[in-house]
Order: sequence, then structure tokens, then C-alpha cells
Amino acid sequence: MSRTALRICPLCEATCGLTLTIEGTRVTGARGDRDDIFSQGFICPKGASFGELDSDPDRLRTPLVRRDGELQEASWDEAFGLIAARIRPLIESYGPNAVGVVLGNPNVHTMAGALYPPVLLAALGTRSLFTASTLDQMPKHVSSGLLFGDALAIPVPDLDRTDHLLLLGANPLDSNGSLCTAGDFPGRLKALRKRGGTLTVVDPRSTRTAKIADRHLAIRPGTDALLLAAIAHTLFEEKLTDLGALEGHVEGVEELRDAVREFTPEAVAAACDLTAADIRSLARDLAAAPTAAVYGRVGSSTVQYGTLTNWLVDVLNVLTGNLDRPGGALFPLSATDRKPRPAAPGHGFALGRWKSRVSGHPEAKGELPTAALAEEIEMPGEGQIRALICIAANPVLSAPDGDRLDQALAGLDLMISVDPYLNETSRHADVVLPPPPPSQSAHFDFAFNTFAVRNQVRYSRPAVPLEPGRMDESEILARLILAVSGMHGADPDSVDTMVIEQTLSKAGAPKELAAELTGRTGPERRLDLMLRLGPYDLTLDEVLTHPHGIDLGPLQPRIPQILKTRSGRIELFPAPIAADLPRLHGALAGRPDSLVLVGRRHLRSNNSWMHNVSTLNGGSNTCTLQVHPEDAARLGLTDGSPARIEGEGGALEVPVEVTDAVRTGVVSLPHGWGHDRPGTRGAVASARPGVNVNQLLDGSLLDPLSGTSVLNGFPVEVAPLP
Repeated sequence: MSRTALRICPLCEATCGLTLTIEGTRVTGARGDRDDIFSQGFICPKGASFGELDSDPDRLRTPLVRRDGELQEASWDEAFGLIAARIRPLIESYGPNAVGVVLGNPNVHTMAGALYPPVLLAALGTRSLFTASTLDQMPKHVSSGLLFGDALAIPVPDLDRTDHLLLLGANPLDSNGSLCTAGDFPGRLKALRKRGGTLTVVDPRSTRTAKIADRHLAIRPGTDALLLAAIAHTLFEEKLTDLGALEGHVEGVEELRDAVREFTPEAVAAACDLTAADIRSLARDLAAAPTAAVYGRVGSSTVQYGTLTNWLVDVLNVLTGNLDRPGGALFPLSATDRKPRPAAPGHGFALGRWKSRVSGHPEAKGELPTAALAEEIEMPGEGQIRALICIAANPVLSAPDGDRLDQALAGLDLMISVDPYLNETSRHADVVLPPPPPSQSAHFDFAFNTFAVRNQVRYSRPAVPLEPGRMDESEILARLILAVSGMHGADPDSVDTMVIEQTLSKAGAPKELAAELTGRTGPERRLDLMLRLGPYDLTLDEVLTHPHGIDLGPLQPRIPQILKTRSGRIELFPAPIAADLPRLHGALAGRPDSLVLVGRRHLRSNNSWMHNVSTLNGGSNTCTLQVHPEDAARLGLTDGSPARIEGEGGALEVPVEVTDAVRTGVVSLPHGWGHDRPGTRGAVASARPGVNVNQLLDGSLLDPLSGTSVLNGFPVEVAPLP
């Protein structure tokens, strides 16, 4: 007999509500929850395929331990016993930095992935942290840290109330949004236009989002910073700036005016491959709109001027008076955020507090560039990474020069992967700890609620009970923390108890509050505590009585309370930005003659981790090299034929797709493919492996402020193959 259960979708940043159909313990269907207070029934192909992903036969069900060079099934006790026996001697002999930690994007899609890695890092005491952030979003964290004093204070566009939305390097009709959590992003864009608003898209590709825009500017990749600097110049030159309510909360305006003086529309037009008239028109339209929001994402971050671009996004929001006002770009207030504090200067944000051992890359937000991981493993000496813990990460495919990293991983003394799949990275592990499928896991969006376009709170308990022999992801990570900290064998609940005690102490709350917390598990008790200490004075029990969620209202202005800069104001022209800006001047010289490559996102995938679902691995979700017809004719390329594409890191052979979806001078190859390495277990993915676009890069090209790899807008050569 079938039943239904509600579940928040964990497969992208939109966090849509689902209604699952369940036969016994198997999810047989998924549809949008029409009563969900945030997504209101919206669903995409990923959510509709929840059941197939959940029951994927290639998902690991028991731990794997390497014996005699082969990964073999083992008990949970054997797996954690091996970790405890081998990692402590390494730490004691070589120090905590000898243990590297890699955190992948799926961590922010699970409750356990948000709660336990910070505790693991504290237990290890390592500075060798690498995450997916330096492969996608770190420029936004750095620019926010410099502007507002808090790397997590990221304003999002007020989609439901804005009159003009300017999107750069973003394709939310395929990505469903990024650092901007919005159930039914496509519907919200259509509503914007229906109410008479304007959608402007800046993108070298004619994406699904660009096709519904009022204006599409097919910019040359990697030049967004030049365009935004020219818009800022025009706002100053034509006296169109108006800080509005921000007046008195901003410093550095005059210094900024001087800094962008040379970035005239006429000066940047050739490099951007846009007309000066279009640039001036866009500046005037932004200034004239009753409200407007500028929003940039992965395409504006994974370029050589990523931090400058993200800084300029919010510079324009400030100069037009649209930062922190309804209809502009606002700071969400999550139910698990700390209670707002009185406005006062903070400690500010610092870069480069330490540097990587081999190349001297400065840290950003406590992280080192993922592109530096291979050399940190390879290079002997003090601080060499000898052990690696990968949690929901596949850097062999997501980081530049996966072949080099692939070889480096094989030389580790110990590698631990927390992953449901034996993939291109986890195949090197000595121990693989597989979490259960999402239907058997609780869900709360700690990260994405801090980027939501409307304040709300929703929680899902497991839709089906934990299968015998499985271990909950929270318990896996708690036991891992105990194993690495010399407490192997202790009760995993002790980790949650410790965190609750520390949280109460830090918040100055009475210890007795711990006894009042409800919840069936340690993670639920921690969630209950965070809700009680949060800005809305909620409890877990109250949230549970609202299975479709609680609407906490539209975003509200939060400046100056949110500012943590040393000045207590928005520091519009911070010193690190000023020091890096001359580098942008060099881009005014014009554009190179070579083809440049950009990636692309498919609606049916999320990086490298959804290619093993047959219903998603097809249709438009293909690994092809998109080439404009004019470029194809010039290079002798034909649709469907193979081509060789070469970059500084290597060469690939890939089928050509001739299409006007890309502009001339640009080719596009999707990210996350390359499932052809031996020793993996993904029957669907390996049958259509595609190629790893990041193998075209050698990892040397980084945005200097954030350490983010340049994955877009880099030169390539393309030639036909017989």
C-alpha cells in the first residue's frame, strides 16, 4: 500500500518542497508540494527523479576498506577502527597540517554536511582545508568580507519586488539559482516581466535565461569587471549616483570615483565586444529604475577578475541606492542565524592570514585553493599532506588538472572518503564511508536559508526508516570526529552534547536550556537550540507542526546592524581591491584573437554527482563542444564530428555541436564529466563518460584575491579530427 511523505529536495539550491510517493520503503514517485510555502509546487527534472537517484543500485551500502590493494566490503567497526589506528600516528609524527580536508558542494545539501565538518576541522586543528568554494563562489565571499566585514554577509536580489534585474554569468533557468535560493526561479523571472519589470542578461551564451530577457548582451567572456567598472564610471560622470538610505553608512565613494575614471564605456567597449552606447544605456536604465538589483554568479566568479567583478556587482547596488532596500539586493535573516546584534564596528575581514606551503597562495576564509591540493601532497617536507579526508568531494573532476591530482592521491599514506559512490576520487581511498540515500535522512537547509529570497523555515524528517546495515550520515561524521581526535569508541552522541554545551556558553545562555531541547537525535537537538537562540524565537516542535514550512516574511533592510567592518560602515574601496585594480587596467588593451572557453550548466545535473541517474543522463544533458556556425566553418568543424581542443593543461577529443547558442569567438564545454577512469562504480555514468573540461587547465591561473581557479574565459585551440 502506498503512502506519501513530504521532503525538501536536496538536489540543488532551490530547496523545493516535494511530495514523495512511497511503496513500502521505496520511493516510487515525486511531485512538487503545492502547499510548500516557498516553492508552491514547482519541481524540476532532478526533483522528479528523486526516487531513481535514491534507489540507485550503484550507491554503496556498506563501508569499503582497502585490503591487499583492493577495496572490499567491511563492517562499520572495522572501518572506524582502521581510521583511528592509522590517522593518530600520522598527526603525532607530522603535525595536524599533514591531514588535508576536502569538502565538496553536496555538503551544503545535507543536514550533517553543515553541522559536523566545522567540528571535524576543530578536532584536527589543520589549516590544510580545501573546498568547492575556490572552484565557484569564493570571490563573492571575499568581496563581501571586504565590503561588509563578514564573508557570509551576501546580499541577494529581491526577485519578487525588483523592477530591473541585471544578471551576469548566471543561468537560473538551468541552475535554479546559486547564492540566491529561490523556489521556482523561472516563475519569479516571468512574474518580474509580467509586472512590467526589466530583465537584462549579460552572457556570452544564448542561454534559456537569456532567451526570455528584455535585453541580452553577449559579452566576451572574462570581461564582466570591465563592463561593471564602465557602468560605475558612467554613474559618476552623468551624476546618476544616489546612495539613498545608505548615505552616512558608506566610505570610499570619492576614492572609487577616481579609481574608475579611466574605465569609460569607450575604453572598455572593444575588450568587452559591446558598444559604448549599450553600456551607457544600461547604466542609465539601472539608475532610472524605481528599484534594481545586480546579481552575478559562477560565470562572473570563475574568471581571472572574479573578486573584482563580485565587488563591482555590489558597488553598483550601492551607487544606485539599491543595496539593502526592498526591490534591490537585501541580506536574508535565517531562522538559525544569531539574533541581530546592535550596530557597532567589528573585527573586519582579513586575507592571507597564512599561506600554502608550496606556492605561497594566501588563505581566504580559512581555505587554500583547491588547485594547490596536488602540489601540497606531492612536495616532500614539513607540512606535506600525507592523509586526506574527502567529504562529498570529487576534485579529480572538479579541480584543474585532474590527472595530476589523480596521481597524487595514489601516493597518500591514508585517504578517507565519505561518499555514496565509488567515483573518480573515492576510488583512491583506504576507507570509504557511505551515507544513506536522501529518503532515509533528515533535512534542513542551514546554508541555503541564508541566501533565500524570502525568509522561511522548513524541516523534513526521514521519509523512510534507516535501512538495516546503514548508518546515518550524522553518526558517520560524529564517529569520524571521535576517531581522528583519539576518542574512538566513545558515544557519537557525545559530539552533539559537546557542541550544545559550547554553543550555550558562547551565547551566554543558561546551561539548563540543554535539558529543554526536544528532538529524536543529536542533530535535531542542535537544530532546536539554534532555532531557540535565533532571531524568530522558534522551536523544533513549532516547525514540526508546520510540515509545509513557516513563512517568515519578505527580506528587510539590515544595515548598519549587519556590518562588521572596523569602521562600522560599508568600505566601498578596500585596500586589497585597490591593490588589485591595476591588473584590470591591463585588460583595456583589447581582446585576444584566440577562441576562449566557457562552461555550462545543465538542468538535469549538478556538477559531477548526478550523471549516474538514467532519466537525467540524456536529452540536452550531453558533453559536447558547442561552436558557433561561423567559427565552425572557419575551422572546418562539422556538427557531430570529433574535434581536438587544447589548453595549457592538456588536450581532449570531444564531439562538436554547431549552434548559435554561443557567440562567435567562444566555445562551451560542460563541467563535471569524464567518468572513464578504472575502479569506479557508476554503470550509467561510465556508459556515457564525456570528457573532463578541467583537464584543459594546469591549475596555475587563479584569481589572486580569492584563490579561485579560472575555469571560464581561458584561451583554447580547436581543430577537427578525422
